[in-house]
Amino acid sequence: MTISLNSDAVEYARELIRAGKVDRNDRGDWSAEKPSAEGEDVFITNNGWDAYAKWHLGIDESADPRTKKAYSFPYGDFLVVHRSGVIAAESRAGEYNHTEIEKAAKELLSLIDGTE
Repeated sequence: MTISLNSDAVEYARELIRAGKVDRNDRGDWSAEKPSAEGEDVFITNNGWDAYAKWHLGIDESADPRTKKAYSFPYGDFLVVHRSGVIAAESRAGEYNHTEIEKAAKELLSLIDGTE
């Protein structure tokens, strides 16, 4: 399994952040805020796999793109980007040596914080 940067997701996150569709709550707990498995299923049913993919910074190109297993490092709740989600993605990417994903998350965090 090789997880690579999902550049479409990064660009989509940038668009959302620039449009103000972001939850900047520093005290947010991503594990509590991220969509549930059931919420993901509803989103996929209503919007399709391409839309689902855009909410994940990581993609496993060897996995079936019509499975959740293909996507990792979520950053939002299908409505807005969550600062806590970007921080979680950055942290996990760094922990598992996914440097491109970690770098992209840092850049998104800078955009959220207005330091880019």
